[in-house]
Amino acid sequence: MRISAHTVCTAVRDDIVSGVFPPGARLAEEQLARRYGVSRVPVREALRTLESEGFVTTRRHAGACVAEPTEQEVADLLEIRALLEPLGAARAAQRRTDAHLKVLRGLVRLGRQRAVGGQVSDLRALGDWFHETLAQASGSSSLATLLVQLRRKVVWMYAVDDVLPSQAQAVWQEHGAIVDAVARRDAERARALVVDHLERMAPARRRPRPTLVRNPKRAVNTSRARG
Repeated sequence: MRISAHTVCTAVRDDIVSGVFPPGARLAEEQLARRYGVSRVPVREALRTLESEGFVTTRRHAGACVAEPTEQEVADLLEIRALLEPLGAARAAQRRTDAHLKVLRGLVRLGRQRAVGGQVSDLRALGDWFHETLAQASGSSSLATLLVQLRRKVVWMYAVDDVLPSQAQAVWQEHGAIVDAVARRDAERARALVVDHLERMAPARRRPRPTLVRNPKRAVNTSRARG
């Protein structure tokens, strides 16, 4: 089965965001092809996409490398996020469908259960799913794409200390309040709740990413492909 460039792109991006490939690391096509068990063609396409997203840069004599954002770029990222996420929540309150609301409520229920049970390792994926669904509920594909990319970059650039179960419970209580406002189609309330949520969740510091590439070979998990 031919593995698509989209699937490879997702795998490389995940490895960049998680720190497997640290900022400045060279991304050689041949090595990546071996790592993911694909040819160089989808790798080349994936790197072009990641460069357009800002995760990869091309250097003279070095080729593709993981981007190294400046402190100013990192600060700008949070400022942009603080402007767009409240807008997305307000739009979601105005445009959400019953299907969006069902998914959001289900995720809040799962998030609260995991937080109460101390299963905090599951909450990152649930949080990503929650925010992506909220972005999609805005009814704007352009805005949703921007919001998803912003969240990925925040996770990439910032490392937050491990969340305690009590803190996780508070986070998912806030998520639940946002969904309640969206359900009532209260755009201003949804916007205000997201503003408050971002202020409380703003990363306090930037932690250096690992300097070594781990797991030198990994087959692409095609079951994770989206779209």
